[in-house]
Amino acid sequence: MSRKGKPRDNAPIESFFHLLKIATIHSNEYETYSDMKAAIDEWIYYYNNKRYKEKLGGLSPVEYRVKHTEKIA
Repeated sequence: MSRKGKPRDNAPIESFFHLLKIATIHSNEYETYSDMKAAIDEWIYYYNNKRYKEKLGGLSPVEYRVKHTEKIA
């Protein structure tokens, strides 16, 4: 939370963790911690680099950030 007493500020990260849990932890069984960590790392890579969002003009979050950072510089 960014400010005291403002729980709605926490909604984006709660949404992210919900998606993470649904896609990795709750939908698979892992034999080791390392297997689970690898699956989480892979999903986070997908979330940032391969997941295309209509709100971002059809770009992934990383592509969007790179494109808009270049315009500022």
